[in-house]
Amino acid sequence: MITSERMAAVDRNAAALGVPQKQLMESSGNAVADAVRDAADPGASVAVVAGRGNNGGDAFVAARFLDDYDVAVHLLGRPESIGSDVSRENWEALQSAELPTEVVKDAAALDLGDPDVVVDAVLGTGVAGAPREPEASAIRAINRTDGTVVAVDVPSGVDADSGETPGVAVDADRVVTFHDVKPALADREDVTVADIGIPEAAELFVGPGDLQSLARDPRAHKGDFGRVLVVGGGPYTGAPALSAQAALRAGADLAYLAVPDSVVEPIRGYSENLIVDSYVGTRLLPEHVEDLLYRAGEMDVVVLGPGLGDADGTLAAVRQFLAGYEGTAVVDADALQVVPDVETDATLVCTPHQGELREMGGPEAEDWRERADAVEAFAADLGHALLVKGAYDVISDGEATRVNRTGNPGMTVGGTGDVLAGATAAMLSVLEPLQAASVAAYANGAAGDEVVDERGYGLLATDLLDALPAALWGGRDE
Repeated sequence: MITSERMAAVDRNAAALGVPQKQLMESSGNAVADAVRDAADPGASVAVVAGRGNNGGDAFVAARFLDDYDVAVHLLGRPESIGSDVSRENWEALQSAELPTEVVKDAAALDLGDPDVVVDAVLGTGVAGAPREPEASAIRAINRTDGTVVAVDVPSGVDADSGETPGVAVDADRVVTFHDVKPALADREDVTVADIGIPEAAELFVGPGDLQSLARDPRAHKGDFGRVLVVGGGPYTGAPALSAQAALRAGADLAYLAVPDSVVEPIRGYSENLIVDSYVGTRLLPEHVEDLLYRAGEMDVVVLGPGLGDADGTLAAVRQFLAGYEGTAVVDADALQVVPDVETDATLVCTPHQGELREMGGPEAEDWRERADAVEAFAADLGHALLVKGAYDVISDGEATRVNRTGNPGMTVGGTGDVLAGATAAMLSVLEPLQAASVAAYANGAAGDEVVDERGYGLLATDLLDALPAALWGGRDE
């Protein structure tokens, strides 16, 4: 099963893998045409009611395949307002072929006659809420017919994810959906799932389509995209500062640090953008945890681990913090080793490299395919999401698994994992754990690739900070 948002990402990922939208639309249209053939014999009359989105484009393609039927295509709106180039090209192909088409200027007066089959391609899976005009009137016109109604992807007016019908909706007899079942169709028995040629890799590998989830509401306010607290430092100062700066570069609105007072000044010196607070001493200890839990309760996400070290008292404090924390956290570096032994109500994303995964009791596997299966099983046992860093990053929440292929050998330099932890925290402020970790891994690696492409090896972790925004937002429309 696949949600509408995930389906849009997979479509975009397929294009990045060399399977263009035009090819997918051709396959989708052919599948719709097959459903019409199943519903009626050659020579039957077919009314295609098409919106200006991509499922309208699917229906235009279907009309071309139905040359042994009496087909009429009704477009809701002006052709120049068709939403994508590929859909517009398929509309123009109908004109070139001189197939019967009508531009519907007044949907309230739409009369489909008495067709044997009606193809519902009015609204696609990405549309939510009650249908507006002219779509609402077109849906009513479809429902007035006595013909067999074949819906493209989902019946128009039905929310593809929830199954809700907040307004008028098409009463479909059959549904042709693509690639995988949409949640709204799970209980229907009249659904055909058409394989349209999307490769498995488009779902497995994180790609540019996953970045589409980062769209922002222009009416947003400060804080809407996350307050991140980094708990780190003591033995090391650079690691927590890198994580906090990465959180900001990855879109978090505010980044705070809780560090020992012995290292406050050097950490403040890294960037004027950081809000640095302190606790007494030279390292994290159990007596600091009560105050940290109070601070963490005011945040959206905590990053726990960068630069903390592995002193016994520090690890005891990490255990105590996780046991009492009920929010969302990224756990990194030395803090990772205590996770398997702690019962916590927190939502965690753990970001180990291979050595740290072994210390957590996790699996070893050289081949990334074997590692992916083993990490998924370990995440299920652990009860927390994992982002296992490597040449191929493996991300799993125990139920679903993704693999990230961005990044390069220049990123073996110290600090790149701290940047990834901060970026993951920013993503966790707005996305679910699996998606957040996947996007962060992809962007962190893409930032490293951009730096190495420009400068060659010798990359520094601080170089990733400047490259992160472009990796996250600069390539969404490529």
